[in-house]
Amino acid sequence: MSFATKLKSEGKGLSRISDAEWTVLKAVWQLKIPTAREVVEQLKDESQWKPKTIHTLLSRLVQKGALTTEKPGREYVFKPLVTERECRQSASRSFLEKVFDGEIAPFLACFLERKKLTRKEIDELKSILEGRTP
Repeated sequence: MSFATKLKSEGKGLSRISDAEWTVLKAVWQLKIPTAREVVEQLKDESQWKPKTIHTLLSRLVQKGALTTEKPGREYVFKPLVTERECRQSASRSFLEKVFDGEIAPFLACFLERKKLTRKEIDELKSILEGRTP
């Protein structure tokens, strides 16, 4: 069973992962299978969090099913149970459903009202859309 399926079947969702938890999860993805100490070290310049705060965030991610933990030696090691891509897709779907009733065109229109795209970005979007056209 995939992480997304597991969360859906348990009535949970990645949208329930807080911004702080996302920061910690990104550090875990970057470090692959880190110890808690390695995550703390990774985040020391990025945040003003104390080690205990990071430990709490790691524990929450384990409870939510985003990470698993083992203690092969003296320290706990954390392993992601979901990829960054899966998390992004789930969070994107949740946002789109919540804010735009699942409709992508109004989302893009809203987004583009405030942001001027470069020629490269336009070409990339065209390529993506053309690849999706039936």
